Amino acid sequence: MTTPSLVEVKPRLQGNLGTGAIVFMVIAAAAPLTVIGGNVPLAVGVGNGAGAPVGFALAAVILLVFSVGFVTMTPFVTEAGAFFSYVTAGLGSRAGLGAAFTALVAYTAIQVAVYGYVGWAADDLVTHFGGPALPWWLYSFATMAIVAVLGYRHIELSAKVLGVALALEILVVIVLDLVIFTTGGANGPALETFDPANVFTGSIGVAVLFALTGFIGFEATAVFRDEARNPEKTIPRATYLAVTIIGAFYAISCWALITGVGADSVVTVAQATLAGEGNMLLDVTEQYLGTIMRDVVQVLLITSLFACVLSFHNVIARYQFSLANKGVLPGRLGVIDKKHNSPSASSIVQTVTAAVVLGILAASGLDPLVGVFGSMAGVATVGMVILLLTTSIAVFVFFARRPSAISGRIWGSRVFPVLAIMGLCVALWLVLSNFTLVTGGSAFVSTILAIIPAVAFALGIVLGKRFRLDRHSADDVDEMDASS
Repeated sequence: MTTPSLVEVKPRLQGNLGTGAIVFMVIAAAAPLTVIGGNVPLAVGVGNGAGAPVGFALAAVILLVFSVGFVTMTPFVTEAGAFFSYVTAGLGSRAGLGAAFTALVAYTAIQVAVYGYVGWAADDLVTHFGGPALPWWLYSFATMAIVAVLGYRHIELSAKVLGVALALEILVVIVLDLVIFTTGGANGPALETFDPANVFTGSIGVAVLFALTGFIGFEATAVFRDEARNPEKTIPRATYLAVTIIGAFYAISCWALITGVGADSVVTVAQATLAGEGNMLLDVTEQYLGTIMRDVVQVLLITSLFACVLSFHNVIARYQFSLANKGVLPGRLGVIDKKHNSPSASSIVQTVTAAVVLGILAASGLDPLVGVFGSMAGVATVGMVILLLTTSIAVFVFFARRPSAISGRIWGSRVFPVLAIMGLCVALWLVLSNFTLVTGGSAFVSTILAIIPAVAFALGIVLGKRFRLDRHSADDVDEMDASS
């Protein structure tokens, strides 16, 4: 068999996305309102209580440290393959394909997870306003149909849709935060949040874990490279802005909810939410903003989830598009639609894949939150940490092999990648040691789910010998070394 050559000129997507548009795509994938309404009660009720905001801040710091090395290597990676392109340039084709397969598994899992969540949330919204109780999966597949139409078209249409939905959900949470802090909350600002006795009471690891789950989609800054305006400047700016905004938003909003409820009773309220005996976010919204705004937030939760699945759809479609143009996936997936300038064939396949996985889970009779969202989010979180860790190692190795490229980049090429590797190893341990809390399943089921991303990575390594992934970026640096 002839080894597929991946160095010939392939079709490239085009666009004019600026920093703001790409940041919107990344933050939309993070689904901030969904995290505030779902991950925060988990971090507080199961994790370290009033000290949970510190866990969110720590997760943001870990990703900012990672971002320094990621951004430093960006000028040397000129294709829109994101993490797997970085891993290929630093560690070779086999590891690169392993990262690509891991990413496909992780992003498909989180997308299916959110489809389960949006089905539950839509049914809850309809019944709240007196409508009939219908199977959750009807709403999930209806959402999928809309996402399929938007994902098929040009990326700038998706960016506009995401921008409107994202602006509304962020605005309402900011208003809630401001009202809570200006009115003093239940007992004044919850300064107990920063008391070491609270930060390290319970499990701060759980808070970090659910914060990391909220950052899934962070890779999108590089996925849209070909469609970005001046990517050498746009991608770094978008990366730092996205991580900083998401991290600050999570930490401050978590602190606001704790202040609104009161540090002394917040664990009880959060645990009641997890038991289905209330809703921490909606109840606090009603208390401080009134019933109408509670209803508005409940509607915006749907738009938040929709923006999330649309963003992941676009990311996965572009992953498949990039892999198809490397000969790894069928060439049809690498075709650009002439009318919409989008990876339309890849978009269709992505929709079918998500529909099949969701259909199997729905047919199994799983609960949309614990069974679908919990288990799939767990798979995605493990996959994300593996990707981040592998990419940090790739950055370090890439520059270690090319001394001339290090000039003026010592912090980004050596120091921060090492710090990121150390931090992500700790994060991976936290995720795995608390994995049953994410999946909601038994230790056996959780173990099976946890190894799925690792199996995908191993499969990529095994199949990688059949493909010679494009390493022109690395070759360019090698030529620079030879001429210096």
